[in-house]
Amino acid sequence: MSISWVEGGRTQSARWQSEAGVVAPKRLLIADDAINADTAYRLACEGTAILWRGDFQNAKQLLQAIARRCERKNPSKKNKQETAPISLKQAFNLHRVAQAQRARVLGMLLIEVGEHYKIPLKRAPDFSQACLEAYGEFTSPFVVSLRELQGLIGAHEWRKKGVPIEAINAKIHPHYGVFSPIRGEYLALLAKAQLPSTELAFDIGTGTGVISALLAKRGIKKIIATDQDPRAINCAQENITRLGLQSQITLKQTNMFPEGKAPLIVCNPPWLPAKPSSPIEFAIYDPESRMLLAFLNGLKTHLTDDGEGWLIMSDFAEHLGLRDKDELGNAIEQAGLYTEEKLDIKPKHGKVMDETDRLHQARNAEVTSLLRLKTKQ
Repeated sequence: MSISWVEGGRTQSARWQSEAGVVAPKRLLIADDAINADTAYRLACEGTAILWRGDFQNAKQLLQAIARRCERKNPSKKNKQETAPISLKQAFNLHRVAQAQRARVLGMLLIEVGEHYKIPLKRAPDFSQACLEAYGEFTSPFVVSLRELQGLIGAHEWRKKGVPIEAINAKIHPHYGVFSPIRGEYLALLAKAQLPSTELAFDIGTGTGVISALLAKRGIKKIIATDQDPRAINCAQENITRLGLQSQITLKQTNMFPEGKAPLIVCNPPWLPAKPSSPIEFAIYDPESRMLLAFLNGLKTHLTDDGEGWLIMSDFAEHLGLRDKDELGNAIEQAGLYTEEKLDIKPKHGKVMDETDRLHQARNAEVTSLLRLKTKQ
């Protein structure tokens, strides 16, 4: 996909880059430091993209100013003057609409990236390593949103710094496009649940590899970790190698289960049955609970006798009204399974304390659980 614009009386074009799969804007104008935030915000809301030719640091400041204007229009925050109550499901839908609108508007400030990932703007930082990690080897110049570029830098810094994981007494280094285990209360449940065996385990949808690493630290001799995303496989491999667990953990790029059976199969599927709006959101949103149901319905085939499937789930969806309270239990029963034990923990992330958030009631009531599932005999 390409994007075209007129500059200096000539029509120019370049490859359009969007990790979220956003279609290239149809209307585009050239702007520099002379444009003000109100004008830029109005143009972005109207669907006109801005290809930046000014100082790079000024572009960052402009994006921040546009973001502040988005927040003033954001209906997902509580308004003290509101009188009509709405349901949590309605609040969630408003939240998603606001997120999508904000992303669309902020994505309208564009940067042209030249040969070898160099940005030909004054005071532009070196993005080459972050771009290489996210996009691979350079192929051709492209145009990308400044917001996406900033996301690349953020991911690059997390990859360098790593996320401390108390349960394994080490750091996990997430890659761009792979969900980071920054909210890891479920790992405390995995660390204390009674193991049915230490011989073999499957880790379904491994992501960064953090669950496999924890299982290995707990003494499981062989772990087969799967993921359908090549980025996740590469990320998990790097983390496993860094931790020196290669002899215990084997990675396999596939959808859901590997071949064979295991006495322990672990899965931490996305918790919300809703449609993701970008690739990274597939770690949060599971349309029609497809991954959850695929895990439950495949357990009987892949568990050994007396084996256990460990399902890590939050009840956030139930509190939001996105999933009926009996739906998960019914799905477990229909899959020929029963719950041997349920271990619970309360989330500790910052959003739980934010009373201005429309979803605060649901977040405050949320419980994360590890369900030890067994097959009915």
